[in-house]
Amino acid sequence: MAASGPLPVTQDLSTLRAKLQGLLRFLTEALSISSAHTVDFYTESVWEQVVDLPPETVLAALRSAAEAEAEAQPAEARLQVEAESGSDITDFPKIFCETSQKLVSVEAFALTAKYYSVQNLGICTPFEQLLVALRGNQKQRTDENVKPDEFMNLKKSHEVQAMSELISSIADYCGIKQIIDLGSGKGYLSSFLSLKYGLKVYGIDSSNTNTHGAEERNRKLKKHWKVYRRRSKLDVNGLALQMAKERKVQDEIKFKADIEGVCNSSTANQEKMSTSDFLPDFSASVISNIRKQMENLHVYSHREENLCFENAFSLRDLLPINAIEPTSSSHIPKRKMSETNKERRKMTSKSNESNIYSPLTSFITADSELHDIIKDLEDCLMVGLHTCGDLAPNTLRIFTSESEIKGVCSVGCCYHLLSEEFENPHKECTQEKWGFPMCRYLKEERWCCGRNARMSACLALERVAVGQGLPTESLFYRAVLQDIIKDCYGITKCDRHVGKIYSKSSSFLDYVRKSLKKLGLDESKLPEKIIMDYYEKYKPRMNELEAFNTLKVVLAPCIETLILLDRLCYLKEQDDIAWSALVKLFDPVKSPRCYAIIALKKQQ
Repeated sequence: MAASGPLPVTQDLSTLRAKLQGLLRFLTEALSISSAHTVDFYTESVWEQVVDLPPETVLAALRSAAEAEAEAQPAEARLQVEAESGSDITDFPKIFCETSQKLVSVEAFALTAKYYSVQNLGICTPFEQLLVALRGNQKQRTDENVKPDEFMNLKKSHEVQAMSELISSIADYCGIKQIIDLGSGKGYLSSFLSLKYGLKVYGIDSSNTNTHGAEERNRKLKKHWKVYRRRSKLDVNGLALQMAKERKVQDEIKFKADIEGVCNSSTANQEKMSTSDFLPDFSASVISNIRKQMENLHVYSHREENLCFENAFSLRDLLPINAIEPTSSSHIPKRKMSETNKERRKMTSKSNESNIYSPLTSFITADSELHDIIKDLEDCLMVGLHTCGDLAPNTLRIFTSESEIKGVCSVGCCYHLLSEEFENPHKECTQEKWGFPMCRYLKEERWCCGRNARMSACLALERVAVGQGLPTESLFYRAVLQDIIKDCYGITKCDRHVGKIYSKSSSFLDYVRKSLKKLGLDESKLPEKIIMDYYEKYKPRMNELEAFNTLKVVLAPCIETLILLDRLCYLKEQDDIAWSALVKLFDPVKSPRCYAIIALKKQQ
């Protein structure tokens, strides 16, 4: 490794397993809330089956819990003490009824769900602490003024800036130049790592459309990047251009003086002109200042030569004569100097070849051989920003199996698209490697979340907490529509999806008409009165749906904790991994899937 500073201490496998056991005990009872689908809320009487309280009571209790969040509550203080001691805090008879298994205490439910969130379990390594450990006393090797929001939207900019900073620091720490970006998509992260940090990046995506789009986007980005980077040099260049104009004035004055000298018949009385009469006052301090700026620019360009695309522009040609002491290169004839510049361009271009972004198309599985995809594979880092479904766990599996991959930094998403080994135990399947579970303990427990619970894990509690609430009315429309379809068309399960009809509808009636048409059902079969009777029937019960979905949002971080702990424990189980951690990279309001799994292998 390039650096030898100690990385932050993380919790060991036995400690993580103990937390996992407590979380499973809670989810065994609470998973029924996450497993229920909103679409079937009225058709299957979900509220009556799962909750033994009026919706008004649930909503009031959740509001009280939210209002008390900032205050030091005695119960929360107890949670903190028990978390530090490692004891189990869950008293399930107080949360769920022992006989009916229905929810009976919203306060205890909310408190326990908060306890088992990633942040409160104490399993996260602080981002800034990790950066300090990776960098040691060395400064980051890049232009701090470069901001990704010049080239992408604010959400993506926030993600790319944080993740690229971390990846660059890990690469420096490990002495690595090659990055493999799985699920690279439009290439935002890959391009930024290449352009800003001078890393050689291979972006692999399963979509040809994304690959071609990334190539074109990167080509345009390079052009914009050159312009953007030149802004930081405008002060130096502006000074040089101003001096060039002054030299032009100087030449014109000198030419005029020469003509007057030829035309003057009395050469004996002609006074010798002093250069101080027409040259700008280039004092020793001015020349010294110019030299310093030139030296700084020279050092700067060598330090970041990977970011200077064909930088053959020389300020020396714009400086006044004798402003800088002549060097050996200043005696080269103009034609030969041009050839030298051309050669320098070629050398710069060759050096840049090792610091490029190459988009590739390939469908990645756990058994993918990187040598078949990347011919010049060398010691590298594998990264993934919001890798979808099974690609996140497959990234970790490839990391553990390929000797060239020295580190991994993976942020997953789309938990609902994960394959689950124990979801359909009676269904024959040849698949050997599943998205969930990964670790030995959960495999031994044959633990299964189910698709609806994994879907609820994608809900963003932080966004709801700051007022970016759930779309209650659209969910209500869909739940009532399902009851209409069941009663009037005899359909209990439908493979087709309604999609985003709500945003295109002017009313509930309009929504139902458009939805039935999209589902291929005869809308003329239903008169307006019948449709609106369903609406009036369920409208007083809309608060049930609101309360239930709020409970799902409160529980969502626990499902995500389970998935992340599973991946972290899997890495802790590997013998050749020196260090692994879970790090919160992003602001969860801006980017809800904000946690990165990071690991480094032992030195050979």
